[in-house]
Amino acid sequence: MAQLGGGVPASGAAPPARPGRHRLLPYLLLLPGAAWLVLFFVVPLVQLAAASLYDPTGSLSTGYALTWAFGNYPEALQAYAPQFARSFGYAGAALVLALLMGYPLAYAIAQKAGRWKNLLLVCVVAPMFTSFLVRTLAWKTILSDNGALVGLLRDVHLLGPDGRLLATPVAVVLGLTYNFLPFLVLPLYASLERLDRRLLEAASDLYAGPLRAFRRVTLPLSMPGLIAGTLLFFIPATGDYINAELLGTPNEYMIGNVIDSAFLVRLDYPQGAALSFLLMAAILAVVFVYLRRAGTEEVL
Repeated sequence: MAQLGGGVPASGAAPPARPGRHRLLPYLLLLPGAAWLVLFFVVPLVQLAAASLYDPTGSLSTGYALTWAFGNYPEALQAYAPQFARSFGYAGAALVLALLMGYPLAYAIAQKAGRWKNLLLVCVVAPMFTSFLVRTLAWKTILSDNGALVGLLRDVHLLGPDGRLLATPVAVVLGLTYNFLPFLVLPLYASLERLDRRLLEAASDLYAGPLRAFRRVTLPLSMPGLIAGTLLFFIPATGDYINAELLGTPNEYMIGNVIDSAFLVRLDYPQGAALSFLLMAAILAVVFVYLRRAGTEEVL
């Protein structure tokens, strides 16, 4: 019998589940992550937004007043438009260079490496085991005027007798490419590793050449990894300031260097906060346009 005389459940029978508990369980599981985001993302973001609207005539000694000074934004953009353009230009150039190296590398590891696959993956991520700063300082040594690389380029006449790589835009782009390349290769590898080789064989049976098979089969199937990798590369590269600081000169400074100087050197919090929000807005706009175009091309 399921129940005894007075409606009491029989011995060993489980009590009926409460439906409300099951409905609340997913939200309870999300609570720690949501609290973390609110505390360490939303609250600082709100404080940064308030700082961007402070009276620009204030200072740390006299204090800042929230005067809703929206004029901080156009003034900051007008003053540092070249650094904004340089940031996106350097990040875009580094992304193109990373794609030219990273896509073949990810494809070779995923489809051709065989038993060497794990070793090659370790080689891709091994530089990340050291500090970002140490890796950039190593490139400063590699690109130095007395280094072997510059000497070789001078010997083959790709650089003049007084030519140099360090303290040039080339050095900054090379540093960005090297430091963020794993963020592009790993998502690409994950997509290409799941690629069914029988589809490539079917394309060959239908008289598709290697280039056509790549354009119609490999590239569309790897598009999720390509989109994720380009975003993971481009977004931090745009806001980076270490590479321009160590491998360039003030003529190569990016907007990240200006923001760093505004907060830590000039102590101009309203301008630094306004520049930070402008950078976020510009990156979001570029990402939105890119995702729309990538999604359209993937459908086509």
